[in-house]
Parts: sequence; structure tokens; C-alpha cells
Amino acid sequence: MAHVSDLIAVDIDEYLTSHQYKSLLRFITCGSVDDGKSTLIGRLLYESHMVFEDHLAQLEADSAKVGTQGTDLDFALLLDGLTAEREQGITIDVAYRFFSTEKRKFIVADTPGHEQYTRNMVTGASTADVAVLMVDARKGVLTQTRRHSYLVSLLGIRKVVVAINKMDLVDYSEEIYNAIVTEFGEFAEQIGLSDITYVPVSALKGDNIVEYSVATPWYDGPTLMTYLEEVPVDDDVAAGPFRMPVQWVNRPNLDFRGFSGRIVGGSIKPGDPIRVLPAGTTSTVDRIVTMDGDLDVAVAGQSVTITLTDEIDASRGDLMCAGDAPAEVADQFEAHVVWMHEDEMLPGRPYLLKVGTRTMGVTIAHPKYRVDVNSLEHLAANTLELNEIGVCNLSLDRPIPFDAYADNRDTGSFVIIDKRTQNTVGAGMLHFALRRSHNIHWQDVRVDKAARADQNNHQPGVVWFTGLSGSGKSTIANIVESKLHTLGVRTYLLDGDNVRHGLNRDLGFTDADRVENIRRIAEVSGLMVDAGLVVLVSFISPFRAERRLARERVEAGEFIEVHVDTPLDIAEERDPKGLYAKARAGELTNFTGIDSPYEAPESPEIRVDTAAMTAEEAADQVIAVLRARGTIS
Repeated sequence: MAHVSDLIAVDIDEYLTSHQYKSLLRFITCGSVDDGKSTLIGRLLYESHMVFEDHLAQLEADSAKVGTQGTDLDFALLLDGLTAEREQGITIDVAYRFFSTEKRKFIVADTPGHEQYTRNMVTGASTADVAVLMVDARKGVLTQTRRHSYLVSLLGIRKVVVAINKMDLVDYSEEIYNAIVTEFGEFAEQIGLSDITYVPVSALKGDNIVEYSVATPWYDGPTLMTYLEEVPVDDDVAAGPFRMPVQWVNRPNLDFRGFSGRIVGGSIKPGDPIRVLPAGTTSTVDRIVTMDGDLDVAVAGQSVTITLTDEIDASRGDLMCAGDAPAEVADQFEAHVVWMHEDEMLPGRPYLLKVGTRTMGVTIAHPKYRVDVNSLEHLAANTLELNEIGVCNLSLDRPIPFDAYADNRDTGSFVIIDKRTQNTVGAGMLHFALRRSHNIHWQDVRVDKAARADQNNHQPGVVWFTGLSGSGKSTIANIVESKLHTLGVRTYLLDGDNVRHGLNRDLGFTDADRVENIRRIAEVSGLMVDAGLVVLVSFISPFRAERRLARERVEAGEFIEVHVDTPLDIAEERDPKGLYAKARAGELTNFTGIDSPYEAPESPEIRVDTAAMTAEEAADQVIAVLRARGTIS
């Protein structure tokens, strides 16, 4: 049900046309718990006639049953749709609602106030143009108010209205209102918020929501609805340089080839020069095609198909830019990362990163610092937990075009995806490219891997032994190396315990340290393969993702995964180092197989059943596979 307009009865076609072309404002409400965010949105829906009669009847019944406003309607119940929300009187999930007035259409996100739902608030704020920050007039600016203000600033929302709510409970005091304005203004200056409007309201009573309140004759600013209807949006994006991520190469027939996508910055018209990144090819816009015909100009927010005067190579994931103001291209960045998954971020683990329509591999370095979103302090951190925010360096597996998030939220934001589960585990904002991203290049060398292999008279490769502690990995690897040495094969054995005396002596046994442990060994083994060696790697290497990283570090056919498959009870029975006994006694934490998981290989090249064969037989099996593959003769 849209806002009731006189045009509906007079000229329905004109009404529908006017409604179609109204501007759209996306905004969020945020603030401390019980500041009245849901009540405010419920009031806006009610005042804009967005509540159907049956919903209103249900609201009256729910208000009497679980409401918090006595005999009055509890407008918050229009937003809190989860049973747990209604029972506790708090917002947990992000609630999106649509409403409209004569002047504008709105999508509003009611976001949770609790710190443990930071990721929910980030989700709701990611597409918002305006933030409505709620402050309880009785309590003033609280820690949670500061936290949400920081997140609003971090996420690039520059237009903020501070709704000082529950003025009816402080007798509409101008002094209290002015004190809150002063306190919040001082804090806002610290975090870079400058475009702020303050409105004294009572969401429950309706004061200064749609109509001016007679109880605040001292207030001469806009009502909340007036602000929302009139605040300009998208000015910076529309005025910026042209940007359009290519979503689809449109080729309906042999005579037409266009590039389809949504414009996320600036404007474009036929005859304008464009540059397609990351390749850097250039051309000129020929036509701007839509379902309703060609356009003379297209602007940010429109979805179009662009044809060019030249047949250039461009595909999904590329970025079309203004020819005279292209985006940057880089593969290493500093960025804010918001972690959104129950499993902690593991620095060094390969994830997927999605920017616009482009997806690529990424590894995240240890955080430079974690931000305490309550105090804004920068804290030391080895990883990021659920709902935590930190500043990290990112390394991508290929260069991408980008803008700093502060310049363009679409081309400067990203999500992080777990490779195995395809779950979104994080999100973030790009700050800038690291200078080394531009300065480091591959140096051509005269002697390459093929030349070294020819001199060695065998092919290089990695034989990666993985299994529980006590499974027999090192024993089998030692025998394999001895046999290869007898055959004249140039080898090197990387053993998990040995490298922790030097290269990895700074690492512990947390999941994050285990990931870094294997990342380093994957790099070292890759270099040794390039040197023409057969590298034998004996590590527990408990996680599939890191073993996959090691496999990807070398060429196809150069990696042999050997699962030394020993049941836990047998490995524990052997316990040559007494580690299982210590783990069972609680003297060792994060011990694989006891209180830290081991992810067995799903399809290893070799599976060694140590319960059914000797170490010598297992070594012979590895040698046979190396011969069959042509690694050795």
C-alpha cells in the first residue's frame, strides 16, 4: 500500500507514472539498545499509511500481548518479526521496510544495537545513503551511540540525522537537547562526520516526526520526514568519474555486441572515450542501449548496455571507466576488514574476494590492528573474530581495477568468501594500493626450471605427506628420500619439527599459526621445485585449504598428496613424543586430533594404510607412483 494520493481517484495513470519516477532514499536507523529505532520506523510506516487494516488489528493485539507501551500501540512490533525479538523487546536481525510519500520512496533498514550484531548493522548500512542515529534524551550519548557513529563513518555514510528521542520523558527540555547536540558534535568531529542534522522527537507520541510539535516551540529545524524527503543523495557518485562493472557481454546476434552493467559512478554519453581495466584497452562509446530505446546520456544508478566503436576484448568482471579518469589497478591493498563468521579469520589462508562483478583469490595478512568499536582504540591482534573490525593488508592473485572506498563505495568495497563452503565470511573497504604492488615485477632469469630439471636428469615435484601426529609420516618420508638418493635423484626433506627450529620458530599452534606454518612451507617447496628438486614435505598440515594452496603453488602434475592414514587410537598408542598424553592431560592445547580438527584428504594421489603395511612398503608405493608419473625413471 503506497502513500495515499489524490491522483489515485483522479488519474491513476498519472499517479503510477509519478510514483515510478520518484527518487529513492535508502537509510538506516541505528543507536543504543532501547533508543526507539523500531518504534520510529513503525511510526513512519503508520504516518505514511503503510499499515494495512489487518496488520493494524494484529498490531493492536500484539501490543496488548507483548508490547512495551502499556495501552498505546507498540510500533516496534511492526519491525521485530522474529519471535525472539518480540519476546525480548530487542532487534536482532536487520529489518527492511518500504514506504513512500508524495515526494519520495524509501527503503529503511532497522539495525540491531547490540555489539554482537555488528555484522548485521554493517550489512544494513552497506547500501544506505543516510543514517538516522537514535539518542535517548534521558541517557544522552552512550558508548553504543559512539560505536554506531564510528561504523557509519567507516562505511562512508556522510549524511546523518541525529534523532534525539523520548523528548516527552524529559519534558521537551531544550537544555537537554542542546547538551546532547554539543556532546555528539564534539565526538562527530573526531571521526569525520560533518553533515549532521539534529531533530528532537518522540517516536511514540509522534512529535516532530511528520508534523511539528507544539511542545518544542524552540526548535526551528525540519521534521524528520521533511529531512528524509528533501535530503539530496548520490551527489558525489554522480559527479565522480564514470564507472561501470561489466556484468554481461550482450551478443544476441552477429551484428550486435554490447557490454551490460549498472553504472556505479559518473555519467556517460555517445562519443565519450572509455578505458577498460585491467587490460587498459581504450575505445569510444557508440550507443547507450536500453529496453526503452537509446539514451543520449546515462547516469549512476542506471542499468544499460554500451556499444563501442572498436571491437575490443572485454568480459564480465572488467571495469569500464572514463578515458581521462580511469580507476587504479593493483593486486595488494590496505583495507578495513569486518569479520562476519563464527570461525575466526585465518591470516595466510586462501579465500575468495569479490569486488563488483569480479572474483579472485586473496590471502589476508595478520591485522595491523583491531579497532575497539566502543572506544576507537587500536589494539594488537593476530586474527579477527566474529563482529571484529581490523586493518589488514590483502594480496590478490591478479591485479584488479578499484577506487578507494572513500571515493566510490561500489568499486572500493568487497566481500570475502570461504573457498570450500562458498559462505560469505567477511566484508571490507579498500583504502589504497600498497606501493610495492606497483614496484615489484617478475625478473626474467636465464636458467629456468626446465634447464635445472634437464641437468638433474629427472622432473621436479612435491611429495606432501599429511596425517596425524604419530602416523608415521616422517619415517616414510625418510625412507623415500633414502631410496631416491640411491637412485641419484636430487631431493630435500622438509620436516614439520625441523623447520620450527628456524624458519617457523616464531609460530605457535593456534589455527592461525598453523595456516601460516603451511603457507611458508608451500612457498619454500615451490621455490625448491623451481630449483629442480623432488621435495618431500612431512607436516600434519591439518587443513585442506592450506594443502590446496601448496598444490596450487606448483604446476599441474608436480604435486603428490600422500595421506598417511593412521587411526587416532593407533597414533595415540604409538605416541613416540608423549604428546597425546600431554594433550589428554590438558598440558597441550590445540593438539590435532584431540582439541583441534584434522581434515583428511578427500582424494589424495596416494593413501597409505599404516595399519595394513609397513613403512618400507609405503615408501615403495610412493616410489612406484613417482616412476609411473615420469618424475623419476
